[in-house]
Amino acid sequence: MKVIVLQVRFGGNLMELRGKTVLLTGGAVRVGARIAHAFAERGARVLIHALRHREEAVKLAENLPGSGHVALPALDLASPDAGKRLFAAALAAAGSVDVLVSNASCYRLTGPDAAERYHSVNFAAPLELTVAFAEQKRSGVVIFVLDQVVLQKEPPADDYTRSRVRLREAIPELALKLAAFNVRVSGVAPGPMIPPEGLEDSRMLKTLAMVPLHRRVEPDDLASAVCFLAGNESITGAVLAVDCGQHLGK
Repeated sequence: MKVIVLQVRFGGNLMELRGKTVLLTGGAVRVGARIAHAFAERGARVLIHALRHREEAVKLAENLPGSGHVALPALDLASPDAGKRLFAAALAAAGSVDVLVSNASCYRLTGPDAAERYHSVNFAAPLELTVAFAEQKRSGVVIFVLDQVVLQKEPPADDYTRSRVRLREAIPELALKLAAFNVRVSGVAPGPMIPPEGLEDSRMLKTLAMVPLHRRVEPDDLASAVCFLAGNESITGAVLAVDCGQHLGK
């Protein structure tokens, strides 16, 4: 029997990631580290921001494939002008930034300042970073790592969710405004993936039973989705669900 092998090549407008500089917030551990690896494996230079995992950020920068990776200062994104100061640090390290990935977030906070911190870290800082990115007046792409909760028809009315939904709602307007600079703005909305730190024995198994694919999202799948959005030059204003179908039941 003769075996015929078909080779299919997909074309389209794809931005070459090799040689590009990526600013990644919350990039030292867990999913952030996988995103850093994914870009580095594609030949990009990664500038890694982390707050509580500075040592891990330094080690990651030293061990990523390729060269030129940098661990940026451990700026608290809830502090005044944190986005501006972090972007300035990125420019000092690399001269320019081609891809901004806002992955840092906070969750499960308590206390009187929780709502303010959710707003600052999950909404205000990513916007401030995006403005600084646009002020370069050069083409590029901004990607927000969100949460599948933003795709729910009736999301919970808590401070964490409100901060995430506000950022998701800002994407279309940002995409329209920054298109003039050939800057694309999109987001990814991951489903259940890795239990939060300290909650490894959480209700994740119960949640997975209600997900159409009945399994968690693999971190590498999310990382490849982020790289896909970075590379596809025809996508802007979109939010890509990477949730094993969880949004379909909401």
